[in-house]
Amino acid sequence: MGCFFSKKPKRKSSERDERPPTATTTATATGNAVPLGNNTEEAPKQYSWDTREKVDPKDYMLSGLRDVTAGRLPGSLSGQQFVIQECENCDIYVFDHSATVTVDDCVNCRVFLGPAKGSVFFRDCKDVKCVVACQQFRTRDCKKMEVFLSCATQPIIESSTGMKFGCFQYFYPELAFHFKDAGLSIFNNNWSNVHDFTPVSGENNWSLLPETSAVLDSVPKPDPESEFKAVRISADPERSIVPLTKGGRRKVSEESCLFVFFAGEYATANARKLIDETSAQGFVLVQTKEVSMRPDDVSRVFQRSAEDLVDYVTKGPVIALELSGDGVVEACRSISRDVFSGTKVFVSDNKSTSSRDVDSFFNFADMQMGL
Repeated sequence: MGCFFSKKPKRKSSERDERPPTATTTATATGNAVPLGNNTEEAPKQYSWDTREKVDPKDYMLSGLRDVTAGRLPGSLSGQQFVIQECENCDIYVFDHSATVTVDDCVNCRVFLGPAKGSVFFRDCKDVKCVVACQQFRTRDCKKMEVFLSCATQPIIESSTGMKFGCFQYFYPELAFHFKDAGLSIFNNNWSNVHDFTPVSGENNWSLLPETSAVLDSVPKPDPESEFKAVRISADPERSIVPLTKGGRRKVSEESCLFVFFAGEYATANARKLIDETSAQGFVLVQTKEVSMRPDDVSRVFQRSAEDLVDYVTKGPVIALELSGDGVVEACRSISRDVFSGTKVFVSDNKSTSSRDVDSFFNFADMQMGL
């Protein structure tokens, strides 16, 4: 039980150069003159593909670099796909959103990749440390990688060894907009739910980085003499666009609480405020999800509180958080009353049923997202 508070194809050049007969030529051929004002010829029709700015593939690729700092500034990709290949001992920063990113045959590089709407795929890479946000994350034939990850789906490794994962922690002023442009929710991060497509019996091909791992120790800020010096970067967990979650690490307490915000203008801001409030009291954010619900999902997830919540789930996705720590349920209920009294929320009712609340919601969310 819980409680709530109130492109068309190009034409051939030969076709494009053929002009239709003008009225003047038609009249001469037929002997019937037609007055045409100033008697100038009709201008050829302009098509969108004639005027479209040409794309240079080199603008969307970094290839064969050695011992340099390189990348792209905000606004330079604007959703295009990007390729990084055959780079060695480089610091690479892509401060923009993209469609997809492939990273091939790179060695001893530090990489930051802004939000990718689709996949980020590392292949045949070694000794790479990276910060990545994407819809899908995959590696194949990679060795010794450290990945601070935000991934909307389950990360997949294949024929890869020595892989270590941590939670995405990063900020620069445009990053929130880049997440939105890439269609990614900051609350849907499955960084620790890694699937090894080619496991080896008796061996662990991946592990989680220590909680004390600092992003800038792995992927430092750009050289102050580089073109990226003006990008205001922070890897402070408290400023990170993506909330820092414990993920699959062992919980320090058996008590957890489900706290859900329903769709509204300030849902994201409210969720962040809750994280700040509970963190200040020593509680831990385990996981988050932003997911749509149908009215018939409500009774299964919220049980006895369902009747009062049906109308609210039709207004948009809900944002749910699992918080953990001794006394967390009572603390969350108090915060809901004192801080979110005018906001529609669901909070676990007591610690004897709170684990059930958490399991019911996040099992539902994982099924909805195909996890």
